[in-house]
Amino acid sequence: MSDPAALFAELTAAFNQRAWPRARALAMQLLPMAPRHPAVHSIAGVASMELEQMPEALSHLHQAADFDPNRVDVLTQFAKALALVKRLPEARDAADRAMALSPNDPISLDTLGVVYTQVHAHIEAEAAFRGAVALNPKHAPYRFNLATALLATGEIDAARDELEACIEINPRYWKAHLTVAQQRLQSTADNHIERLQSLLSEPETDLAAQTYLHMALAKEYEDCEDYPAAFAHYTQGKSAASAGRGYSIAQDEILFAAIMAEFPSVEIAADGCTSSEPIFVIGMPRSGTTLVERIISSHPDVYSAGELVNFGLVLKRASGTRTPLIIDLDTIQGARGLDWATLGERYVSSTRPTTGQRPRFIDKLPHNFLYAGWIARALPNAKIICLRRDPLDTCLGNFRQLFAPQSPTFGYSFDLLDTGRYYVLFDRLMAHWQRVLPGRILEVQYETLVDSQEAGTRQLLEFCQLPWDNRCLQFERNTAPVNTASVVQVRSPIYRSSLRRWKKYESQLGELYDLLSHAGIQVDVHARGA
Repeated sequence: MSDPAALFAELTAAFNQRAWPRARALAMQLLPMAPRHPAVHSIAGVASMELEQMPEALSHLHQAADFDPNRVDVLTQFAKALALVKRLPEARDAADRAMALSPNDPISLDTLGVVYTQVHAHIEAEAAFRGAVALNPKHAPYRFNLATALLATGEIDAARDELEACIEINPRYWKAHLTVAQQRLQSTADNHIERLQSLLSEPETDLAAQTYLHMALAKEYEDCEDYPAAFAHYTQGKSAASAGRGYSIAQDEILFAAIMAEFPSVEIAADGCTSSEPIFVIGMPRSGTTLVERIISSHPDVYSAGELVNFGLVLKRASGTRTPLIIDLDTIQGARGLDWATLGERYVSSTRPTTGQRPRFIDKLPHNFLYAGWIARALPNAKIICLRRDPLDTCLGNFRQLFAPQSPTFGYSFDLLDTGRYYVLFDRLMAHWQRVLPGRILEVQYETLVDSQEAGTRQLLEFCQLPWDNRCLQFERNTAPVNTASVVQVRSPIYRSSLRRWKKYESQLGELYDLLSHAGIQVDVHARGA
């Protein structure tokens, strides 16, 4: 077929049918006849993106946006593609350009809200999601996405209303049930256990249903102080979530060993980027990293940039490797002999435009503990703070949390003993960093910070070379958006109820206790009635 009009009609039909391979093939056939046609480039770009051919997707969508800069749908898809490959400053720019054109269709607005969430622009995400909901209030995913944005910006009550609206529209929108359970302390008089049990008893519930419903039930039973029931549901929920993942702790053992072997046993020379802007807050998830981030970012000289994957991505790109994981053996080998100053400068640049308005910014990605050696080389003036917490509480906290189910980073968290084994790897890696990077990493004990808030806060600010500011003692008043598992807790003053939570599950943690003890991890001397 050589008639351009007929080809274009067929192309449009394939696009509308989401027949991506055919749409891409037709676009490639038509482009030589219409090399500057924005719609053809746009369809080629979207089809390539759906087929996970990202270089081609970016090329075509970029050209489509250049040829017709006033197409909201094109700019939206371009922003989405840029966000998928973590070119976040460019994604933010494309999203801003799309929003400036006043989009009036809910799909574009919802997509833009997701992009804004990925670039940590939560206020803008809320506005986009509100627009999508206003245009289509009966679509459950739009209500859920708005709820998550409202949680990030601190509008907790409004978020709960949106979550209930989402469930009313579609009771089988499973993840909404878990989010509802997590947003307040349930009680024996006021909970959702009956609703959750009813849904779980429906025939043919899939793995997603079992994952989210069991995890929601676990949280609600825990709040109602039925800890055996809670632990049973945590175990069932995590088991359903892990189905088909094929995770083995051996994968992480090899990775951690390779990271430690990559660095000498002497302090690393300071030959990197001179910027003193970054403050990295690292540590095992659920160890208090968000608390520390909120304390420090309450200082007027500090901006909270959120949990950025930027450093790992910059290192990955500099390594020149094409493997799917951000960090693996190939990446470690490819990163040898890099220009460290350039690496550090690229990292700082990658955080723009959200950073740079204040003298310092916090990057609170817990798993940046994997990159501490490279961070020290590339950014010799950056501050690195590592949170430590009671090992049993840390492991239990990771097991209780449903992290991004498809992320390879959290493969350990679906099994309690794998979580313990991962904690051992983390502990050994941090000991290694302290040996080879003396003085570079401040380790803060979560329990000490809770018990002595002012002294701990002074230690944090002094380490970061920040002048004292009383606002850091009132971090719960910090209005900056937050989008972590601690989204509700950090809007309250420091509390002690999470200390020694493991005691509530003492009878279920015997094997974990033994595993940690045999690995030389110092476990609470009062554990297991000792």
